[in-house]
Amino acid sequence: MAEFRLSEEQEMLRRLAHEFSRDTIRPKSEYWEETGEFPINEITEAHALGLTNLHIPAEYGGMGLGISDEVLVQEEFSWGDPGFSTAAYTNGLTAGPIITGGTEEQKQEYLGRLVKSPKIASYCVTEPAAGSDVAGIETTAVRDGDHYILNGQKMWISGAGYADWFFVLAYTEKSAGYKGMSAFIVESAWDGVKLGKKEKNMGQRASDTRGVIFDDVHVPVENLVGGVEGKGWFNAMKAFDLSRPNVAAQAVGCSRAAYEYALQYADERMTFGKKLHQHQAIQFMLADMKTKIEASRLLTWKTAWEADSGIRNTESAAHAKRFAADSCMEVTTDAVQIFGGYGYSEEYPVARLMRAAKVLQIYEGSSQIQRMIIGREMVNDL
Repeated sequence: MAEFRLSEEQEMLRRLAHEFSRDTIRPKSEYWEETGEFPINEITEAHALGLTNLHIPAEYGGMGLGISDEVLVQEEFSWGDPGFSTAAYTNGLTAGPIITGGTEEQKQEYLGRLVKSPKIASYCVTEPAAGSDVAGIETTAVRDGDHYILNGQKMWISGAGYADWFFVLAYTEKSAGYKGMSAFIVESAWDGVKLGKKEKNMGQRASDTRGVIFDDVHVPVENLVGGVEGKGWFNAMKAFDLSRPNVAAQAVGCSRAAYEYALQYADERMTFGKKLHQHQAIQFMLADMKTKIEASRLLTWKTAWEADSGIRNTESAAHAKRFAADSCMEVTTDAVQIFGGYGYSEEYPVARLMRAAKVLQIYEGSSQIQRMIIGREMVNDL
């Protein structure tokens, strides 16, 4: 039988992340939401504590921990502020395809940069006309001697305004479809790399999200990820099996925060002569919220364990990401409902959490895309 107890080391890591979230992240959450300021100072603190770049292998300077460890930290970060969690995890997603498909030289150089100092790396796949339909991207990379000439525009890129380098997906052979996509490591300081304005998003405003334009950017051949053309799509998609458990964990943390606020409010608020949670209608809402959190966490831990055990976790990652994200939207909405008119006010945190929850159903593969993945996996062996 499976065992659900954390190891002593994992419990210490979870506790450290929780204390950091309680003392450093949560007190700044309202400020970040109002100003849209990127939490680079707090990310620097998290880096110093060893709470970032967790699954970068030790030989490249990372912590060398598993996805099972990483999801513990992401849940706690999101409990503090979902926008901070997204901002701090940008490296986790971007490092994934370098860890799984980069050359030794690329790993030493670019993974090494992330752990030596609190640098940011961003994952550039989505475009204005190509989100869920990755095959619809229009960015191209044309070989010219010892360089590729990169042209295209990316959109909704997390951390772009602070990125040291980008993982960029582009066509090197358009006629070959997704087999003609290649991936490149592009440094933000190179000529031709241009940043768009920071988007003013519905929620998670601590996260820097903006467009990136590549205008005749000369990318050295050695920055072709893996050194082979045509492997970009496969590498980019494989990285999602490692990152989606962490997005699911972010959803769990956001849900947990909303539930705890709602439970506390229901214990303080009196209506019709008794506490709010003593009304069966409210108690049932809270019970459903708690069940969704518990189920979401178990799905998250399962897919993280599979990833760490070398088991193909494409389907389980889709289950976890879809269910946890959808549940988070439901839980945060119910939290607002329990708060009543106060919940609709920006003076209370549940409104902020509800807005933050929505994007969890969209980025890194929408809930509809996760259902497509699950459906495909279901019929693969028929």
